[in-house]
Amino acid sequence: MNRSNTLRILLAEDEEAMRGYLARALENAGYEVVAVDRGTAAIPHLEKSHFDLLLSDIVMPEMDGIELAQRCNDLSPRTKVMFITGFAAVSLKASREQPQAKVLSKPFHLRDIVLEVERMFDEQAQVRL
Repeated sequence: MNRSNTLRILLAEDEEAMRGYLARALENAGYEVVAVDRGTAAIPHLEKSHFDLLLSDIVMPEMDGIELAQRCNDLSPRTKVMFITGFAAVSLKASREQPQAKVLSKPFHLRDIVLEVERMFDEQAQVRL
């Protein structure tokens, strides 16, 4: 089922409804999605397989999204990072600590997040040309 050209996304979102909506929207757009409910649950996935994108909420129990992104940078430096958050102050902190990461503020339309993910990978494809 995993075609070599299918982009893989690791989704870390503690809110169950949001996690389900995001996973379905991204899967419907053609991405392979592994969804977890906290940062600590994402680490084993990063250790054992490659993901093209880490899509993470910032405010989560046990390990926040910024710490998860830092671990991701260590474990899988080629994995891109995109944050989602409902807190403006947290968004500023994320931009400061992970300047290469995209930050999307809630609320957003599911179509918007799919477009942002597509844009991120289109830019990556342009760099390779």
